[in-house]
Formats: sequence, structure tokens, C-alpha cells
Amino acid sequence: MKERHVDVPLHHGGIVRVEPVSERIFRIRLGTHTRFAEAALVKYGVVRSEWAPVPFELEEREDAVTIRTVEAAVTVSRGDGRVTFSDGDGLELLRETESPNSSAESGFAAEFSLADDEKLYGLGDESRVGLQKRGHRAKMWVKNVDCYSPIPFLYSNKGWGLFLNTTWRHFFDLGHSKPDRWRLFARNGELDYYLIAGKDYGQLLDGYTDITGKPQMLPIWAYGLTFVCNQQANAREMLDDAMSFRREGIPCDLIGLEPGWMEKNYDYSTGKKWHPDRFYIPGWAPVGQQTFVGALERLGFKLSLWLCSDYDITYHEEKLAGERAQASGNEQESGDYHPDDFEQDLRAHAPVYMDQLTKRDEPWFRHLTPFVDQGVKAFKMDGARQVNEHPDRKWGNGMDDEEMHNAYPVLLNKQMHEGFREHGGLRPMIYTSGGYAGIQRYAATWAGDTGGGPKPLVSMLAHGMTGHANASCDMDVFTPQGIHFGFLQPWSQVNSWAYWRHPWLLGENLLPMFKAYAKLRYRLLPYIYSAAHVAAQTAMPIIRAMPLAYPDDPRCDELTQQYMFGPSMLVAAFTNEVHLPEGEWIDYWSGERYVGPADVTADVPGDRGGPLFIKAGAILPLWPEMDYVGHKPVDTIGLHLYPHGSSEFTLYEDDGTTFRYAGGEIAVTRITSEADDREIRIVIEPREGCYENMPEQRSFELGIHAGAAPSEVLLQGRRLDSGKDWHYADGIIRLTVHEAADRSHSIELRCLSALSGC
Repeated sequence: MKERHVDVPLHHGGIVRVEPVSERIFRIRLGTHTRFAEAALVKYGVVRSEWAPVPFELEEREDAVTIRTVEAAVTVSRGDGRVTFSDGDGLELLRETESPNSSAESGFAAEFSLADDEKLYGLGDESRVGLQKRGHRAKMWVKNVDCYSPIPFLYSNKGWGLFLNTTWRHFFDLGHSKPDRWRLFARNGELDYYLIAGKDYGQLLDGYTDITGKPQMLPIWAYGLTFVCNQQANAREMLDDAMSFRREGIPCDLIGLEPGWMEKNYDYSTGKKWHPDRFYIPGWAPVGQQTFVGALERLGFKLSLWLCSDYDITYHEEKLAGERAQASGNEQESGDYHPDDFEQDLRAHAPVYMDQLTKRDEPWFRHLTPFVDQGVKAFKMDGARQVNEHPDRKWGNGMDDEEMHNAYPVLLNKQMHEGFREHGGLRPMIYTSGGYAGIQRYAATWAGDTGGGPKPLVSMLAHGMTGHANASCDMDVFTPQGIHFGFLQPWSQVNSWAYWRHPWLLGENLLPMFKAYAKLRYRLLPYIYSAAHVAAQTAMPIIRAMPLAYPDDPRCDELTQQYMFGPSMLVAAFTNEVHLPEGEWIDYWSGERYVGPADVTADVPGDRGGPLFIKAGAILPLWPEMDYVGHKPVDTIGLHLYPHGSSEFTLYEDDGTTFRYAGGEIAVTRITSEADDREIRIVIEPREGCYENMPEQRSFELGIHAGAAPSEVLLQGRRLDSGKDWHYADGIIRLTVHEAADRSHSIELRCLSALSGC
């Protein structure tokens, strides 16, 4: 059998191992011998270990070895181990400038060249000072507020990406010390990284998430509104909050409780219980419609519980790793008593653990299953103690905290995600402030206890630039700007905590604004959910930093207060100054049109909190107004179209709660628009695929934004009657069309002589 990797012996000693894991991705390891210890993230299943065989060519020369696939190549110098990375056409992408070093005892280092015009992106929520990282120096170490979720993935406008496969404390110097070079280094561990070739940022994100996993799909209701009660609330006050949402007509899906729900406040143990007075559940009827959880469900709400953890999760990870090794035939011997221990005094032989919290044979999630059985649908994972250092702790897997600290947040949330999935087969809503590489697979994040201003926005954009789609922050409900930003992000959360951020307490000016934005968000849910599906397939995030969306626009690197919300909506937050990239744009609030590239000062109405623009050509699917996801059937979808040239949109739908979408239970509807001065042509293709409880027949309420009334409107070639079948008012052509009962053909609509206004 042909080897899956190539070991290159170096003249000065040492081995460089090169493994093509895909046509565009190579794993590079440097060690003193061919017995490489497996990295923690691979061992514990966060980083992918199983890859299909990759054909490659091997070219051996006296001074170097080249391993080449059809898409990329790695050349290793035999003299000093330096690596050169090239694309499939032989164009050099990345080159080491110094001999790398690697030692489990003294750490590793590698240094690479930087081109004059090279830009660097990535590193996750490592800092909140900007998106372009050249000139930056980063300490990759999970830390409360300062560095919630560092992601050791870096990529360049020159077509390369690098994922550093380590959990040790490490550093990046990105042209800070030497302007023409960048460097990575650590004081512990061996050098282990993946090189990714890509023609654009999308391919690089796709490659990174091939290694660490694609972003998860949250349950569809999680993309609505989450409201976390005041920490002093009891069951009755929580239900009053829920009723107030319904009375006020403010859509909301998830109600959260802070640590006061527990009998012992901030209980880290596996013995936590409901507070017997504030959240009383009778022992003779702990489950069912008679509980306060059942009352919430009848109102259309799901319940979320706050958690903190200092549990040693590594015992369970070791167990899972052992099971995987056994399944693959690599089972290792277990350490039992030595045969000479013939005097079995159990009191002397039994281990004594300083960690009195952890139950070694009990996964962390197991003690949460009674709450899930009672109806809890989500968990908020506090930063404590995910982000705390444990300098004197020896973890159950034998690691010191220097190696385990960065891994803890991703492994904790992995066990939460997998435990929830295995227990009930439903998608969990686990959200956390701490994270590391792979967090996009397991949890949503919020920007920690840092509010909802411009810096948390940078955090969310940085998360998206490392393939994490479900990032959010606490909404600032006391300003129009905070409400605007809070509702136009991947998922929306109001966290009252110790305060009174209840919408109905905002007063006569902010309450109507909050309500309007909440209704807008729920109408946009099919658009947001389709973007979440795209993220789950490609890692292109729901909110896209401007350099990710418009990499050729030189202004975009500095734009940290605006972003693309899905493919067609441009949001600016905490500013009215907006840069519009190339193309045509429509002010969502006024309908005014602009031609980019242009810098404009948006005229925001007094009852709105910030600029919102629509990209010309946009197709926006809309739900009817509803109080919560599932409140009304969605057999009728609104479609607002802004015709301009050629454009398209794909509407993704599934059951919204299970993992069956991953097995292909998805319905896809492709909508295209073609517009010129003579006509607007819209085609809605038949739905492809199916899922449980899918509407049997679909109708579409079209709102076509046009500069003038059409002379004729044709449906399937048949002329429709103006005033009866369609009408035009306020610049919009409105009509309803119906899907064929057997889904045998497309819906074709032509609006003749209509001016698109473009």
C-alpha cells in the first residue's frame, strides 16, 4: 500500500513529515524521529483524522523533496527543513525564511516571508482592534475579555492559509518585529500545522473548516430572539416576562435563566437542582405540562439555563479516544495493578483524588439530562471557569494547564453539543463566550460580558473570518443604535442579568423601535436561515466582514462598523458614515438609490437606529409576521425582489430541529431574476427535496421593486389583469403566484416595459 505521507530526513538531523490530506491541504510536522505524538485536537476528535487517500507525485532531489498534488505542492529543503508552498500552477504562495525548530521540551518556531502588498486575516476573537492583522503581535491564550476565543488560523490575500495544530500557549508575530516576515512560536510542543491553498478567501475558509469542521446549524428558533431574565426572577416572574412578550406583540422564542435558578448559586457540581422556592417543581410530577417549563412551551417559548463548569472533562475525552482507537485497531494497553501487587489492601491501592468535583466515570452532560427531559432546550455556558487559568492543575489526561487551557472551552462545548444530540436527537442551542479551534462545530458564541457596542462587533466579524457563523453579543437596548445592531446579527440576545432590559420598560420612543426591529428580524428568518445553510456547507458566515465580501476594495480593511448581513444586505452600526462598494445600492428605509464605490452619510429615520442598504439584484424571502417560530404555517412566502442585471437566491428549508438536514432532508428553491430596460423576468424553480412536515404546496407573495408600472405582466406566458391579478403602488409590483401541485415546472413571470430604476 502506498504511504499516505512522506518523511524527509534533514542533513542536520530531524524529520519533516508531509502528508497531503486533500488536493489543496498538506499537514506538516517537524520532529526528531518518525514517532510523532498525536496532537490533542486530533486525538479528541476536534481536528479531522480520517481523510480519503490523495494521489500525489514525489520528486526527490539531492537538496530538496517536492510532494505535489493537482492543486498544490510542498517542497522541503533537505539541508535545513525550510518549506515552500506553491499552487497547482507552480506559483509560490508561502516560503519559510529560516530553519524551523521543534522540540517537545523547548517548543517550536517557524518564520515565513511577507510580500510588500500582502494582507493577513484570521486569529478569531483574539483581539478587537481590527481585521487586517499585518503588523500585529498576538498571544494565543484564552483569557477573559482580552482573548475569549483565539483561533490559530491565519490566511493571506496571496492564496494561502495556515492552521497551527496546537493547544499550547503560542504566539504570532505578523510583521511586527520584522516588517517583511511573520513568525509563529511556542515554548512547548512540536511544530504541527496545515497549509491550505485557495483561489479566494472562500476556498481558504472552506479548507480550514474541512480540517476543524463546518459551522453547525442551530435550531431555527435560535435564530429568533433570546431574552435572559433578571437574575432575581422566579418562575412566576419568568412566566410574566413571557406573557409580556405575547401581550406586546414582540416575537421571541427563547427565555433564559441566570445562575439563580439553582438551589446553590453558581453551582459547579453535578448535583445541581432547581431552587426549591423560586423554581419549585413537585417531586411527584417533575415532568409535564403542569410545570413552569410546560407553561412556557404552551406560550411558544423554549427554556435556557445558565451553567458554569470546572469539571475535568478529559476523562470522558480519553474514554472516547480509546473507543476510536479500538475501533480502528490501535487499542492501547490499559494500566492495571502490577502482578506483584498480590496483597490487595483496597484502602491502600484505591486512588485518592484532589479533584472532589469530577466523577471520573460520568460525562459532564449526564447530570444535565433530567433538565433536558423536563423540557430545557438550551444552555448558556458562562466564561467561568472555561477562561480561567489553572496553573497548578494536573488534568485527568495527564496534561498540565499549559497544554489543556486553550483546549478546555472547545472540548467542554463539544461534550455539551454531542451529549444533547445523543440524548434526544435534536440540535442543541449551546452558547458560550470561550472558544478555540473547532468551536464553530459545537456552539454559538456571544461576545462575553462586554456589552453590545463597536468592539463586540469586531469580535463577531473576526469570528466570521475564521469560519464561525453563529456569533452574537448582548444587545444594548437603551440606544437606537444598539437595537439596530442587536437585531441584525446571526442570532439576537437581550440579557437583563442584574438589570432591567425588558422591552416594555424602554419607554414610548424605544419600545416601538424595538418591536419594529423584532418583527423585521422574524420576517427575515428564511433569509437568515438560508445564509446559515450556506455557512454549514461552505463556512461563508452569516455576517461577512467587508474584506471577506469585497476583497478587492482597498477601503474594506478599515471598515469595522459595517458588514454584509447575508449576501444582499449591508448593515452599518454605531455610525451613519457608510462605504458602499462597487455596484448599486438601495437605502432600505427611504428607497433612495446609490452607485458605488461611494462614501455616503446615511439619512436614518428617527424611528430607526442605523443605516441598512440592499444590494441591487437582491431577492429577499420573507415570512409572515408571527410571535414565534412555528406560530403560523409558512405555506406562503413573501419575496421582495430588487431587479438589476442577473441575480439569484437559493432558499433553504428543513425541519428546523433535527440533524436530518445533514443527511439530505432539505428542500431547495432557486429563484432567479433578469432585468433590463425592456423587461423583468423572474423564475421560481420547483422545490427540490423534502423534509418532514414540509408544506405540500407553496405560494409566493411577490413585491417587485420597479421604477415604473409595467405595461404588461405575463405569468407562464399568459397576460394578467392589472388591478385584479396584480397592482402597482409606491414603486412596487405586487402579485401572488402559486407553485404547481406536482412541482413539475417553474413559475415564470415577465413584467414588460417596466423600468427597474437601475
